[in-house]
Amino acid sequence: MQQIINFLIRNKNFLLFAFLFCLSLVFTIQSHSYHKSKFINSANFLSGGIYESASSIQDYFHLKTYNKQLLEENARLREKEARLYTITGSSDSLSIYDAIESQFRYIPAKVLKNSYSKTDNIITLKAGRRDSILPEMGVITSQGIVGFIEKTSTKYSTVLSILNTNFKTNAKLRASEHYGTLEWNGQDPNIMTVIDMQEQAPVKIGDTIETSGQSAIFPKGIPIGTIEEFELDNSKNFYTLSVRLFNDMTSLGHVYIIENTDKNEITTLQENSIDEE
Repeated sequence: MQQIINFLIRNKNFLLFAFLFCLSLVFTIQSHSYHKSKFINSANFLSGGIYESASSIQDYFHLKTYNKQLLEENARLREKEARLYTITGSSDSLSIYDAIESQFRYIPAKVLKNSYSKTDNIITLKAGRRDSILPEMGVITSQGIVGFIEKTSTKYSTVLSILNTNFKTNAKLRASEHYGTLEWNGQDPNIMTVIDMQEQAPVKIGDTIETSGQSAIFPKGIPIGTIEEFELDNSKNFYTLSVRLFNDMTSLGHVYIIENTDKNEITTLQENSIDEE
């Protein structure tokens, strides 16, 4: 306490000057509208800068939460789009899809490991059985297909990538219902092959290839890529197409896992039909 009193005594002249100076500023600002407006503007500028900096710091620490919210919102939008496609055959027009139960549910997941330089590539996701993830669920991004779930644990799952020589699924021309089998030859990670496309198909370079919806894994209309080149096997009357992928399989951060809520019913029906034959 004595040190504080000694400090005040030593600096009494400066402290008195500072007090009178601040007092004069207050009187000046209050009595002159011009000075008052300038002071308010300066204070707003300073406080605005402080609030903006604080907000930026806060936003940085909430990026994970914001990203999760966006992924969940995208998943809901994809469900609506799938519903609309089922009703109208196109995702470009409005309809009453909100009143109809969707066959597909989209679950966002984070990619933990992604291999693409091997012939049989596997992707690891941070999503497992506790997230209702099961084998043979399709995996996509906003750009196109990624693969399907191969194995699951409680918190994690592995994906059989489309860049795996064991991967196969049906694919069709967007412009028609002609379809073939999509597979990878183990070489270029940007190019896949569609085999056994019917000779009658109106194939053109630049046409879009998408999922056909004939399997219970992927909905109809998920984009795959564009035709880069093709050739006709005259002996078999089938096209072989080289398809450049929309997806950059070397750069995957987040994906969507597709649950087909009717998968068991479809599979059981198909198996019973085969047994009857």
